[in-house]
Amino acid sequence: MAAAAVEWSVVLLTCQRGGCVSAFQRELEVRRLRGGLGPRPPQLLLAVEDPWARLGSGGATLNALLVAAEHLSARAGCTVVTADVLREARILIMHMGRDFSFDDCGRAFTCLPVEEPGAPAEALVCNLDSLLGTMTHRLCVGSPPGVWVCSTDMLLTVPSAPGIDWNGFQGVRVIAVPGSQEYAKNHGVYLTDEQVQSSSPFKGHPLEAQGSSPPSVPWVLRSQPCHSCLAWGTLKSSLGWSCSQGLVCDIIYKGTEAQIQQCAGPDGTVPLVCGVVFFSSDATEQLLATHVIPPLDACTYLGLDSGAPPIQLSLFFDIVLCMAAGMTEEDFIKGSGDASVRSARSVLWTALHTFPLSMACIPGSSYDYMTTSASDHIRSLTLLPGSASHLRFCKTAHSHVDQPCLLEDGSSVTNSLLEGAVQLAAGSVIQHCHIQGPLEIGPGCLLSGLAIGSSLALQGCPLRDVILQGHHIRLRDLPCRVFTLTGCLDDWQSPAEEATYLNMTWAEFFHRTGIREGDLWDAEMPRRSRCLLNARLFPVLHACEALGLEDVLWLLAPAPVASVRLARWRAAWRMSWQELLPCLDKAAELRARRALFFLQGQRKVRRVLLGRQDSSLLPLARSAVHEGYHEAVLGTLDEVASTAGDTGIAARALACIADVLGCMAQGEGGLRSGPAANKEWASAFGHLESGDIASGVRELAAERQKWMSRPALLVRAARHYEGAEQILIRQAVMSSCQFVTVGQAELPPLGHWVQVACPARLDLSGGWSDTPPITYEHGGAVVDVAVLVDGCRPIGARVRRIHEPELRLVSFSGTPESEAAVELVCRELEHLQDYCQPHAPGTSSILAGAVMASLYRAAGKSASTESLIHAVLHLEQKLTTGGGWQDQVGGLVPGFKIGRSKAQLPLRVEVEKIPVPNGFTQTLNDHLLLVYTGKTRLARNLLQDVVRNWYARLPSTVQNADALVSNAEECAQALRQGNLPLIGKCLDRYWQQKKCMAPGCEPLAVGRMMDALQPYIYGQCLAGAGGGGFLYVLTKGPQQKEALHQILAKSEGLGNFSIHSIEVDTGGFSVEVVGCDPEDSAHPAGDVAV
Repeated sequence: MAAAAVEWSVVLLTCQRGGCVSAFQRELEVRRLRGGLGPRPPQLLLAVEDPWARLGSGGATLNALLVAAEHLSARAGCTVVTADVLREARILIMHMGRDFSFDDCGRAFTCLPVEEPGAPAEALVCNLDSLLGTMTHRLCVGSPPGVWVCSTDMLLTVPSAPGIDWNGFQGVRVIAVPGSQEYAKNHGVYLTDEQVQSSSPFKGHPLEAQGSSPPSVPWVLRSQPCHSCLAWGTLKSSLGWSCSQGLVCDIIYKGTEAQIQQCAGPDGTVPLVCGVVFFSSDATEQLLATHVIPPLDACTYLGLDSGAPPIQLSLFFDIVLCMAAGMTEEDFIKGSGDASVRSARSVLWTALHTFPLSMACIPGSSYDYMTTSASDHIRSLTLLPGSASHLRFCKTAHSHVDQPCLLEDGSSVTNSLLEGAVQLAAGSVIQHCHIQGPLEIGPGCLLSGLAIGSSLALQGCPLRDVILQGHHIRLRDLPCRVFTLTGCLDDWQSPAEEATYLNMTWAEFFHRTGIREGDLWDAEMPRRSRCLLNARLFPVLHACEALGLEDVLWLLAPAPVASVRLARWRAAWRMSWQELLPCLDKAAELRARRALFFLQGQRKVRRVLLGRQDSSLLPLARSAVHEGYHEAVLGTLDEVASTAGDTGIAARALACIADVLGCMAQGEGGLRSGPAANKEWASAFGHLESGDIASGVRELAAERQKWMSRPALLVRAARHYEGAEQILIRQAVMSSCQFVTVGQAELPPLGHWVQVACPARLDLSGGWSDTPPITYEHGGAVVDVAVLVDGCRPIGARVRRIHEPELRLVSFSGTPESEAAVELVCRELEHLQDYCQPHAPGTSSILAGAVMASLYRAAGKSASTESLIHAVLHLEQKLTTGGGWQDQVGGLVPGFKIGRSKAQLPLRVEVEKIPVPNGFTQTLNDHLLLVYTGKTRLARNLLQDVVRNWYARLPSTVQNADALVSNAEECAQALRQGNLPLIGKCLDRYWQQKKCMAPGCEPLAVGRMMDALQPYIYGQCLAGAGGGGFLYVLTKGPQQKEALHQILAKSEGLGNFSIHSIEVDTGGFSVEVVGCDPEDSAHPAGDVAV
């Protein structure tokens, strides 16, 4: 069952003015393509630029809400903005907020050390993705229509079932997470009515706010309980809200110990403000209505276009706070020192104060604000998130590391290539880097944005407790690369005389490097204003020389080395971090990260294929198509296929190319399965057939370029790549012919028939694990039993030598009462070239064994059962019907047995007969029935799907292959024990495994039939690949044929079914010479070759 998810009407991402809004719009669109916005992504994805430079979260919310309402109104056919479109809309507004010292693209696009193997498309996981997942699949599920607003400046984890009660909800709700009182000293906490009511009236915890928005001083407490809170508590009780979802009386920001203590719950934790708030449709409509009222009109782009003066508003302290139960109009309005903000608060009070403001504090959730502290940031990327998170951090995420043993536990590498010996200490992070060793990176370091060209400068340079970053900047139309270097303990804004640079005092730094204060700050700048943020430390341009990483690394060097670099540093034009911030080229940075991601992705392709790893490359293929890197991935796959020197690796590489082409078709162009014999591809196929894989792959790639223009051609090209892959599979499987040994036997007289009769087979567990290439890449195990159907061996063949130099083929099918025959006469072998009447794998595999046994005997040859099993494998590959070995093992080897193949070539099938307790064979005969479902099946399309999924290494397919083999071994053990219930359990489990391996193999009528029989049986399964055909059941009682017939006869919609008795065949197939008269004996089966 699919997980619940919110179906958003609009998702908006707000960004700062001049913040590369088009680049962020592209990022949203890519997330839609790769499924990051739920199963039904919103039609409206909007990156919205703030109209003013310092708009504030409240202004950004109002502007985004207006933009959403405009777009929804336009889609509804309206010519003006109407609030009606908000009634049933579900809107998500995410705020990017301010710049972030440790990521040029902001906190939203800070990459997390996470891989998601189950994701449909492989991609970097940013904080934005984590929050989108939390909001869409967890926090917002079950909420009514309205607007969710979420900051992106924190790492937030929420349990899969937050347990928020939305019954009877109205107004606005803030989300809180439990946190320690110590952590709350530097953050905001909510005070609810329950906390106020639990306080003694004589202790007096006031709720009056003083200060600006956001407040620069803690809230000041009242001296008596808040009567408004008591009234709201009565309303809350009438609405049936649970105790954990109290009404908010106040928001306390950086409060005193006493104020924070008042907010604590019984466990001592306090409800932290986490930047998430929900507005009901009614509240949203009222908030939107304020955008036309001055001075709030200045918050929107309409105000900018109308010339209104800018205004800055906080979401929580200027909008949400007016609805707090403990707030009066006077206290709220006068809480700001700015006249325009006081006027705005007056408008907001009138519009919103009547809405109840409730709080939901989510147990088991966690919140970590992304501060400007380097040590905090590094710690957040190297420690596992709480158990409530839907993400799991890992040491290396989306990275290629040549020597992973050099990465200590507690380190983190994301979206990087580390070539050679790169040693990384615990407590250090590398992101978005391509570097080459030998390198030794000590603890407390963050390296980001370094290219391969920086490696030489890094080698031999000791790094410890430093932040080293490469930045893309744009100076007007000039793109540049700039490097910044800071210490892990440095504070950006503390006065220089009290602060550090590179973890040392500024005085010590000046002494060691020879740099003077005048090099960094203008003389007229007040000493208390001088800080790291505005120090011109970082070289940008040089009149004569190109600058590089070494032009900042020298700042770490000892004094003798530093003196050599000082003059070059002084001659360069330098900028401070404060000056660099507006010049950061976020679009270029995102492009560079994307290019690096697919560069390491290409390394992953080589690593997975050449290492024969069970990792799926399909998510990477989808992502490459979404982001325009498919040609690079195709080139890498071509290279691997042509140079691997291994048919198995080459076949999988060709299958991966087919997947890329299928992804490029984007679900259009027809079904993936189909013919693959177009003459345009014949030359390439010829090279593959002859064993010249390199030439074949080159010709395939050249032909591929002609088929890339539209979906229909892409799908057909994908089919031909799968056809090419099948050629290599055939070559791998035909290696089994070395296990075919043919001896001499007496030649039967001319005209005498050689007759072979074979039992049918039931696969009791393990099927599909015998299918190439699974059988020789994973290893297979299948439990089969040979059976008589209604007392007969139903499959067989007759062969005789005749005088005429011709080949006569006759095929009989049906019952003796209604028999059909097809006859073909070939006088030259060429006549067989255009004859193709393949059967589905299964009965035809046993028939092939019968034909070959009769041919060998008629020609005076003999072959063992093992030889026949491998000869049939070879034959079916020649016929291109594919299939595995379980059917011929089941029909040619008597009784119970388990066949096994190892994960290796040449492919060899080894069969072990399973001994069963005395009398158990008859017991099984009494409990085993065969039901013809009335549904015909064709396994070939199922086979193509299974092989495709295996080559893609879908996790479900790989896990199911493991389960099939282990279930086969358990079933074999159950047979040895004679344990019917356990055998039935294995059958039921096997059927579920078959459905997982080949979805769609259970027709509705068959499902109804199985449901009807379920109470009366130990287990049941469709024979072979499923999709129809025969169902075998293990009944709880003996001799249940008539009883089951009555049960099915009473069930509606089952069609033309029949039930047959079956018994274990312990004798095996028979070969006999029966004379020359074709009427001497009836033909032994429905299919006969003559």
